[in-house]
Amino acid sequence: MMPSRRAFLGFGGGALAALLVPCRSVAAQVMVIEMRGTTRGERIWFSPQGLAVAAGTTIRFINRDPGNSHTATAYHPSLYGRMRRIPAASMPWDSDFLLPGDMFEIKLSVPGVYDYYCIPHEMGGMVGRIVVGQPDDPGWEGPAADTGDVMPEALAALPSVEDVLASGRVERKPAA
Repeated sequence: MMPSRRAFLGFGGGALAALLVPCRSVAAQVMVIEMRGTTRGERIWFSPQGLAVAAGTTIRFINRDPGNSHTATAYHPSLYGRMRRIPAASMPWDSDFLLPGDMFEIKLSVPGVYDYYCIPHEMGGMVGRIVVGQPDDPGWEGPAADTGDVMPEALAALPSVEDVLASGRVERKPAA
């Protein structure tokens, strides 16, 4: 017995529709770094201050400090003449000033260590470190050795690469 034309078209149409349905892909990972501050504004920080991620991860900076505006700015010569503290093959970023509730995103694809800071609050130790990939990844670039233009308070606040890789995220809320 031959299938009817309707049955054949129904089956064929269903098969065609199945072929046209887009394949599900793995969504790109988004990690959040919050800009925080105490109610009176005497202490400010990034949370987490250290973060380990895979290459291709999107980082979303969100200002959760109700009393301050903040930036997330990569250390790079093209941004305010700072020494480069991100991998050479990566693109520098500057969020500009984010008001409370504002956000900014970047995608990090080059393996290595990325140091960044808040322009008005660097002296207060509002700095962070993102480690993309692992030291044995091809092209991985470790932390910058030259610290000549980084304030001692900022250097002291940066978590070590080893700590970031060991825990995945380092929270370091400034002491009261």
